[in-house]
Amino acid sequence: MSLALRLSRLTTAVLLVTATSAYAADAVKLQMYYPIAVGGKVSHTVDNLVADFEKIHPDISIQPVYTGDYATTITKALTAFRGGNAPQMAVIGDIEAYSLIDAGAILPVSDLANDAAGKAWIDGFYPAFIRHIQGKVWSIPFQRSTVVLYWNKQAFEKAGLNGDTPPANWQQVVDFGKKLVVRDGTNVTQWGIEIPSTPNGYWNFQGIAATNGSHLDNGKGTAVTFNTPSNVEALHWLADLAQKESVSPKGAIAWSTTPQDFIDGKTAMMVTTTGNLTTVRDNAKFPFGVSMLPEKTQRGSPTGGGNLYVFKNTTPEQQKAAMEFIRWVSAPEQAARWSIATGYVATSPAAWETAVMKDYVKQVPQALVAREQLKYSQPELSTYNSVQIQELLNHAIEAAVTQTKTPEQALESAQTQADRLLKPYQ
Repeated sequence: MSLALRLSRLTTAVLLVTATSAYAADAVKLQMYYPIAVGGKVSHTVDNLVADFEKIHPDISIQPVYTGDYATTITKALTAFRGGNAPQMAVIGDIEAYSLIDAGAILPVSDLANDAAGKAWIDGFYPAFIRHIQGKVWSIPFQRSTVVLYWNKQAFEKAGLNGDTPPANWQQVVDFGKKLVVRDGTNVTQWGIEIPSTPNGYWNFQGIAATNGSHLDNGKGTAVTFNTPSNVEALHWLADLAQKESVSPKGAIAWSTTPQDFIDGKTAMMVTTTGNLTTVRDNAKFPFGVSMLPEKTQRGSPTGGGNLYVFKNTTPEQQKAAMEFIRWVSAPEQAARWSIATGYVATSPAAWETAVMKDYVKQVPQALVAREQLKYSQPELSTYNSVQIQELLNHAIEAAVTQTKTPEQALESAQTQADRLLKPYQ
């Protein structure tokens, strides 16, 4: 090969490397806060989704930052925003929309996708997952769930119950629970049911209240309705499962340990998020069922989980890139993939029509329960000053189940304090 030809090829190679480096350097960089601890299956799935997106969008670079639980994530996001260092996008609880709007921290997604295609895209999600505030949609559903009942079919059969029939109502929860409690002398080796009451007991409590025909707020973010007779009745029932009926452990039940108790056979039934479905499926050594929440007067559950938000401190290029990712990751194919990997609810009817999702529900029919429950669901408790309001109700529930206060006293106290916090917004 001649020297001239070699020099020509070397020059071409250098130019290609330089162009590629410049292209990478010019990639739009996005940071995304995500509400899970570092490590584990969920973060692995998020990392894979981001990597796959970057492969087909080499001009966009996304850095997921795992920020702990939902409460920690909203606190970190608002602190970063006030310090001028907010992420460009984040998965934050759907319930935090009022607080984020109040802080001036986010942009309405409906303004960023305001053409006919954008409107059709937003309208394609289940209405139960879309929250309209001030005539706008501020976030897109992603990591979404409802509260459901899981039961151990093997434990049911051993107790003389039909393994395919879960309790349909509050009274059956008690009746079944009494048969399901297993004792070794004075020691209980299997409880009838566990319903977590800490640290975020308000969400499971809202599920119980919903099945009694009740709500916890006015749907406008400006007032709560904690101390209604139906909510007091719901909290009495929750506390009585342990104190009066002895079918549940006494005191506060931890959210984080309940799924493992169920997997280990320490409780025959549990109430928790649909987001725990994959964990139970991967680890339970017994056949299990999933059902809608047992009712008192009607079906009901709160929706829950996180949405994708775009923060205000973004350049037009970052806004465009963030929306590109949000539209891709919430599309039917990715929504189905996410639901199968985690157990969270696929957020659009189109996601359930994908071939991979149809195959999945044939193997895991339990996944259909959350979808069917959506028609009976209500939005999760959401107000201005959301973190403080939720904590008031969390403390009230914990006080009732630990018998520091009666349900009436606990809810009345939470109501009074919440009224004071929300007065400026009324």
